[in-house]
Amino acid sequence: MKDITKRYEKGDLTIVWKPAKCIHAGECVKALPEVYKPNEKPWISPEHATIEEIQAQIAKCPSGALSYEMKGEEVVENSEAMVSVEVMSNGPLLCKGTVDVKYADGTVEKKDNVTAFCRCGASSNKPYCDGAHGKIGFQG
Repeated sequence: MKDITKRYEKGDLTIVWKPAKCIHAGECVKALPEVYKPNEKPWISPEHATIEEIQAQIAKCPSGALSYEMKGEEVVENSEAMVSVEVMSNGPLLCKGTVDVKYADGTVEKKDNVTAFCRCGASSNKPYCDGAHGKIGFQG
């Protein structure tokens, strides 16, 4: 999948969306339906919520596909941060933290923040989740 990044601005806040990481859990739409409208273009309208509301919603994004940047704030990565893994009911494994994913051919890809790994086997973006578990009725 192509590594596309989209940005949506509201004052000093920039919402960053990486569609390849999205598992379509819908947490963004549930939390702020006036901001996240998947059937519209652009699908994110940050002017319909406060910066604080958007930041709180982004913190709940299970895949890390949504993040944000604030003007004037330096983003610092903590390479010594603890990694945790959460098993989502009927969904992916969420790996939170910085991890190196080593592929069968020996190449290594560094993943930061939250990475959703497929558990159902139906993803077309393996080893990562693409939301296919919902389409096939995966239970686990």
